[in-house]
Parts: sequence; C-alpha cells; structure tokens
Amino acid sequence: MPQLDVSTFAPQLVWLAITFVVLYLLMAKLGLPRVNAIIEARRKRLDDDLARASEMKAEAEAAIAAYQKTMAEARAEAQATIKERTERFAAEAAERQRQLAQALAQQTKAAEQEIAAAKERAFSEIRNVAVDVARSVTEKLTGSAPDEAKIIPAVDRAMAERAG
Repeated sequence: MPQLDVSTFAPQLVWLAITFVVLYLLMAKLGLPRVNAIIEARRKRLDDDLARASEMKAEAEAAIAAYQKTMAEARAEAQATIKERTERFAAEAAERQRQLAQALAQQTKAAEQEIAAAKERAFSEIRNVAVDVARSVTEKLTGSAPDEAKIIPAVDRAMAERAG
C-alpha cells in the first residue's frame, strides 16, 4: 500500500497541507460568508416577526380595552335609562294617584305594566347595542364580517348570565 510507504510520507504531507490550505481558503472566502449572510437574514426576519407580533399584541390589547370601555359605557347608559324611566313612571303613578283616587288600583296596574314594558324595551335596546358592538369588535379583530347566527346566541347567553 502506497500510504504506508515511508518514502512517500513527505510528498503526501505536502499535498495534504496544500489541499487543506486551498479548502480552508475556499471555505473562509466563499462558504462561510454565505452561511453567515443566511444566518443574519434569518435572525433579522425573526426579529422583525417578533416586533410585528408585539405590535399586533398591543393592537389586540387596545381593541380589547376599547371593547370593554364601550361595554361599560353601554351598561352605564342602559342603567341610567332604566333608572330615569323608572323614576318618571313612579312620579307619574304618584301624580295620578293624587288626582284620581277612585281609579287607584287600575292606574297602578297600568303603570307597573308600562314599567315592565320600558324595561323590556331597554333590555331589547341593550341587546341590539351589544350585538352591534360584538359584531364591530369581531370584525375589527378578525378583519372579516362575523356570522350573525353565532353572535346573537353569544350575546343572549351573556345577557342571561348577567340577569341570572
């Protein structure tokens, strides 16, 4: 075997050194810069993706905060409306009681029915507002129009939980 011949060790070592130096220079000048450029491009893309994800998270949190603020305002407005109407109907019932003593029982029953109807209308209005808010928030968050068949039952469940 020529590899084990002691007389050819010197040329083999010279060619080994030349081949090693050539391969080293090729890798140092061509291969490794390309690999480094690819690694940097991936690192930059990863950093950009993380920054974009952070921005999207902040936008989602802002949208949730706006939704919660809108819901709180809608609840406060609905409660104020209910309170105002309840007070108005109670005042009207008291005035009618003073003016018409003979029709007291009949007028009290009518006022209670009007209060119940007003509450029902107010809850119906709240439901419509809640459906509209849920629709708009879902559309803003997802970018597409939501399915009405899914939004209305979800709002009904939420209102039932609040009422219960």
